[in-house]
Amino acid sequence: MDPEMQKMREVVLVYLDRSGGLQKFVHDCKKYNDSKQSYAVYRFIISINPSDIAELDATLGNYVLHNPLQAAQIFQSVCFVAIKTLSLIEQLQTEAQISILLKPTHLPPLPSYVLSLSAYPFNYTSQRFYMSEGIVIAMGTVTKYTQGARFLCTEETCPFSEGFRCIRVHCPGATESATVRTDFVCSLCSSPLQEDMKFRVLGDKQIVEMIDAKILNALKGYSKDKSHFRIQAFTVFLRDELTNKMTIGNHYRIIGIPAIVQNGLQATACIEVNSVQLYKPNGPSFVSDNFRYLLSLTSSSCWRFTAVLANIFASQVVPPGTYNTLKLAILLSLVQTCEKEYADYLDLLVVTSDTLIIDRLLNYSLCLLPRGIRHPPSSEIFPSVSKDKHGTGSASIQSCSAVLAKGGICYIGDLSSYKKDKLELLQSMLESRTTTVFIPGKKYGEEADQQVTVSVQTNFWSFVDVDSSSKKHIQKENFLIGQMDVSLIPVNLVDGFGLLIYNEFPSCRLSSPVVHHILRRAINPEAMLYKVSQQFRTQDYEEFILFARNLHVELSSEAESLIQGYYLASRRVRRDSIHGSTLSASALKLLISLSKAHAKLSLRQTVLEEDAVIAVLLLESSLTLKHGTSALCVAPNPIFPFDLSDENSLQQRDIYLMQCHHQVLKFIAAYSPGIHINPNEE
Repeated sequence: MDPEMQKMREVVLVYLDRSGGLQKFVHDCKKYNDSKQSYAVYRFIISINPSDIAELDATLGNYVLHNPLQAAQIFQSVCFVAIKTLSLIEQLQTEAQISILLKPTHLPPLPSYVLSLSAYPFNYTSQRFYMSEGIVIAMGTVTKYTQGARFLCTEETCPFSEGFRCIRVHCPGATESATVRTDFVCSLCSSPLQEDMKFRVLGDKQIVEMIDAKILNALKGYSKDKSHFRIQAFTVFLRDELTNKMTIGNHYRIIGIPAIVQNGLQATACIEVNSVQLYKPNGPSFVSDNFRYLLSLTSSSCWRFTAVLANIFASQVVPPGTYNTLKLAILLSLVQTCEKEYADYLDLLVVTSDTLIIDRLLNYSLCLLPRGIRHPPSSEIFPSVSKDKHGTGSASIQSCSAVLAKGGICYIGDLSSYKKDKLELLQSMLESRTTTVFIPGKKYGEEADQQVTVSVQTNFWSFVDVDSSSKKHIQKENFLIGQMDVSLIPVNLVDGFGLLIYNEFPSCRLSSPVVHHILRRAINPEAMLYKVSQQFRTQDYEEFILFARNLHVELSSEAESLIQGYYLASRRVRRDSIHGSTLSASALKLLISLSKAHAKLSLRQTVLEEDAVIAVLLLESSLTLKHGTSALCVAPNPIFPFDLSDENSLQQRDIYLMQCHHQVLKFIAAYSPGIHINPNEE
């Protein structure tokens, strides 16, 4: 026996003993032994730490990292000796029956261990471990594959005609035909081999398509990054315990072995995955000095900081001081994004006749998030089903704009451009935050039909062109005071968006600053038109939003009472004898979401009563546009009644908002006196 090989086997035994792997191995053997059933293949998963192994023996560490298939054989021989020495599995006959799957805990943080299809060279021929990462864009259904099979020689006098000498086991990247087929011959006498079907061992297999996270930059529709790069999806095989460990739309880091799968004349690069880890990038731990200084200057009021933020926001697209209510709503929606399943969502529907300017503003804003997706008209908003392209004939669920925007914003453009069936699906998605994909069993080789529910964790942005709406639709005559005509869009869908914003400057009378901005930007697209654009750069806003959205905020009792009181009072006021209350049950969630967002935007971790006042005014303004004015009777633009030109105007705004606060308290006292309930109860 090779002395070096013997030394590595001894090191394997020492490592398994020290790491606790030997104890787990004995436990796994006990399960097989207790079953009293003979298997063609006994499969064992061994977790390995490459750093620890390299410290024990550099040669073995090199084998694990650069020749994992041969390293698995070394582990296999050690495990076989252990089983026979300790009598762990009575049914086991030969070493070939043991299948070892090595799972590295990590790989060295060096470029040579990172695999990317968007970078050359792509070394898919070396069967060693690589780390890769990407976003799941398609997932197949779980199917079966052959883990291992027993073959017998057809020549009766051959020693291989009995026992477990001819065992074929699945190797990374191998197709089904590489493990089981009818043309294998005996290595001893060259006679044909025949499979013993009752000993075939089956496992679960799932085919997943992943793509480099750089794809998100290409899907923003606009980006300051002008670099060109190549993006290609790659196939990932999940087997056995790893099936269903991935979710479509999520970002993962994987460790696996690359291979080429041949399907007829087509060759596909793939990765046989050994370990899967959900990737969660860390947000910034600070905001820029200019934002901190601005926060200290405006600390005398709970409303001033967010007012100035909205006033100067997106100065690259629109001049400071314009579209303030819309810009505040955008900022609130941006900081209220996360990948939690039961998050506080904040969707925006903008009613406008300035579609070009609003489109630019929304597109610029969504680029501030890592996952801001502008839905391209040629693709799908909702997941779809297609036949797997790897020859299995099974169904594959394809991703969509809404799923790729997970934890971010999905901007779907003009809502009136979509057909009725798409709008109905969108309404259902907004209500449940899920969408269901139907897979007909007969079409995809399954015995029964399947329904797969896909979670949609994103905020939706859209706009409605009021000029287009008036041309396509006969306007109603019985409008209430303050109500707008959005009858082109189904009422339930408008309610599903929650926040309805009407921008302040109709196209027929564009404000002078906006006209000057457009002309100057057309003459010199790269120019910094305002000093504030240099002080608060786009990158500063990106860092600020990522920091603010990660803040964990809690409702104070005062804010909770105000929200509950307003909600109950509005349900009593906004009702008719036929349909009951026009205020949907989701309005309470929207109020809480708006309040939390304003607290985050103010860089606070407690939701104050002042935050709740802003939430109430935004919602009341939205409800007025949808259903007309109520007894609360807020002004058309209650959040920014004055132009914010200096400190005096900020002081005037504070006084005005205090008056609004007292007005809300009177409204609650009149229509919801002394009623306090738990938010979840309603």
